[in-house]
Amino acid sequence: MRTSTDFSPLYRSFIGFDHLAGLIDKASQAEKQSSYPPYNVELLAEDKYRITMAVAGFSEEDIDIESRDNSLIIIGTKAINNNSEKQAPRKFLHQGIAERNFERKFQLGEHVKVIGAFMKDGLLHIDLQREIPEALKPRKIAINGKSLLSDS
Repeated sequence: MRTSTDFSPLYRSFIGFDHLAGLIDKASQAEKQSSYPPYNVELLAEDKYRITMAVAGFSEEDIDIESRDNSLIIIGTKAINNNSEKQAPRKFLHQGIAERNFERKFQLGEHVKVIGAFMKDGLLHIDLQREIPEALKPRKIAINGKSLLSDS
């Protein structure tokens, strides 16, 4: 049985880290999220990642991918099968392939951007990359007043 953890003492002593409180709250809510569809998260290189999601039965038109506010949202909406006159109604003896709609959210780290997505063999692949701005990268500091930026 899981118990709820009270993080309120941390909120009182860490000033300016209120975004961490939000991340903790989102992580606890993510545990309540459905496990459908199954997915993998891979580290491809130092700052490159790939999310692979099993979306059998869904076409590219059935899936929307949106990146906003450090969140990645993937929505799968299966069109209702309006049995037209051309297609007879399907009768399943066993239906093990889920065709239900889904919404999956991922919290992205700072400076992580979605760089592409593709589908292959019933799997949706979403590539991500961490791109740290030049202003935030470490830089060498000159000693004795010699500037690394000047030509002299």
